[in-house]
Amino acid sequence: MNTSVSNAKVQTAFRFNPDLIERLKARAKRENRSLNNYVEKVLMDIVYDEPNEETIAAMNEAKSSKNLETLDLARFKEFVASL
Repeated sequence: MNTSVSNAKVQTAFRFNPDLIERLKARAKRENRSLNNYVEKVLMDIVYDEPNEETIAAMNEAKSSKNLETLDLARFKEFVASL
């Protein structure tokens, strides 16, 4: 990955309700972040909160109940005791 591209920032302007700005500032302060850094973190968490293809496939497999193994509790307890 080209780090010069990934670290590039674009300046932009938004208009927010003053009460929202104050709440964001308070949360940023609690996390010892700048307002800009906090808002960027929150937005990144929202935008990149999508599972990848492998995770989606695992989720679908679990939902379908296919290829699921049964748990032998006695053998599991033996396994845990052996650790």
